[in-house]
Amino acid sequence: MAIQYVLKEEQGYGAFNGGEIVENKPVGFPQDGGKLRAFSNIFYWANAIAKVDSTIGLHPHKGFEIISFVLEGSIRHFDTKMNAWKDLEAGDVQIIRSGSGISHAEHMNKDARMFQIWVDPDLSKTLQQAASYSDYKDAQFPVEEVEGNTIKTIIGGDSPFELDTSGIVCKRIKINGKYTVEVDAQSVASVYILSTGLSSAAGNLAIDSLVQIENDSIEIKGQGEVFFLISPKQPSYRTYASQMVH
Repeated sequence: MAIQYVLKEEQGYGAFNGGEIVENKPVGFPQDGGKLRAFSNIFYWANAIAKVDSTIGLHPHKGFEIISFVLEGSIRHFDTKMNAWKDLEAGDVQIIRSGSGISHAEHMNKDARMFQIWVDPDLSKTLQQAASYSDYKDAQFPVEEVEGNTIKTIIGGDSPFELDTSGIVCKRIKINGKYTVEVDAQSVASVYILSTGLSSAAGNLAIDSLVQIENDSIEIKGQGEVFFLISPKQPSYRTYASQMVH
């Protein structure tokens, strides 16, 4: 049984364009610092905030599936598959299935905030596939009320979201009272605290902290919002991260 709390100041840090876009990284690259590295099939996770309008220029990706969750404000995205700029608003989500290779650029409008999460698929399959891109509007995701809590399912369940990487479930949850996260022995849950006003048995949960749970449960109380991600403890294939270690 394990519950790990990773505060914002214990996470990695990054910036683009001289600090126009700043990032805290619950799961960063080695050069980013921070407490956590790639685990399960979660390779990278950044919380990016634009201080001003700013563009990250065209750059390549290969193999990984790269998901951008627009939390606040708006962004624009360009890739060499679509060959056009696409607008995304708060609540929208985009995915690049980078496959055999693709390049893209991102523009974040001032005060925009997004998560970018790289998931680590079975590269023996995805590297043979042509790259593809999809965006999903906020209204496409199913929402349900459970014991006073509002749960939006982004990946898994009845969501239309298509992902090659197996075993991923993602939800955005507005807690109003209490919500229990239970995790079995085969999974890892990662809960990012999006707002103040929440606590657990260990005390207040700081905004921008990450709670990681394995084979255990945690009851979160109060009123606030969390981002919930579940992934397999041991993926059924050898991930890129595990190949880099061994």
